[in-house]
Amino acid sequence: MDKGLVDPFGRTISYLRVSVTDRCDLRCFYCMPEAFNNYEVPDNWLTFAEIERVVNAFSALGVSRVRLTGGEPLVRQGVPELAGRLSAIAGINDLSLSTNANRLAREAQALKQAGVKRLNVSLDSLQAKRFQLISKGKLEKVMAGLMAAREAGFRPIKINMVVMQGINDDEVLDMVEFCLTHGFTLRFIETMPVGHTGRNACDSHYISLQTVKAQLAEHYNLLPSIVDGGGPAQYFTIGDTGLKIGFITPISQHFCATCNRVRLGVDGRLYLCLGHENSVALRPLLRAGISDEALQMTLRKALWLKPREHTFNDCNTQVLRFMSMTGG
Repeated sequence: MDKGLVDPFGRTISYLRVSVTDRCDLRCFYCMPEAFNNYEVPDNWLTFAEIERVVNAFSALGVSRVRLTGGEPLVRQGVPELAGRLSAIAGINDLSLSTNANRLAREAQALKQAGVKRLNVSLDSLQAKRFQLISKGKLEKVMAGLMAAREAGFRPIKINMVVMQGINDDEVLDMVEFCLTHGFTLRFIETMPVGHTGRNACDSHYISLQTVKAQLAEHYNLLPSIVDGGGPAQYFTIGDTGLKIGFITPISQHFCATCNRVRLGVDGRLYLCLGHENSVALRPLLRAGISDEALQMTLRKALWLKPREHTFNDCNTQVLRFMSMTGG
């Protein structure tokens, strides 16, 4: 039997995103409503041992990249311990983490020592008042987390900015200069219609990154480039500065043909596509004592449900769950 995980369209799955919590300590309006409290109950969270077992099964099938996500992963206690357990799994050679950096100042060193190699940090504004309006958070805490991560030796640190028309699209050039100053990689992201908050933001504030790219090209010399662990982003280097800028364009120029990932929700549900409801519940199987061999076979069969592409076109989608439920 072939070792790799291959979906019905010939795409090899090598990347697993693992949500360790659906909770978050910020409330970005395009992601989670301010008053939202319909979280998964802790008894239904996968334990660290269960997460480790699922990652072991994926690794045995050829997956080599794992990203810890949420919600905000650092809301859950013990994430550096989990990271250490996952980084020790044979075949997992790229362990990364997505965070809002709100709690990163106190966790950066422990995460680095545990084997996390790369960080993606959500940052949609460099203006304190605007950041507070978007996320209900304090910009200075995020900045402290970013500087702690740089001091801990994380390379690269990728800044993810969701560009929204009429909200923060006037900060595109400022964000470039900020990342140039601090040596961060920058990725611009289009709004995605996931959950009713995402659909509302997409309807009201969507801007094509093709427009943003054209704006940047008026100010900088953009040279095609690649980045390790670059995922779906199309990268450019700004002249001879070394700054990498990525464009993640799920609507204006989707990247489904090269999709190599699946997502594990905090409740153990395996999602095959961010833009569809196709999923397989793994938690009941794990708690019923499924064997390693049967678990691997379940993962293989799950790939049969992976669709050819999402249905985000023109913000038209029927995905009802919030992004935090899927794991980003």
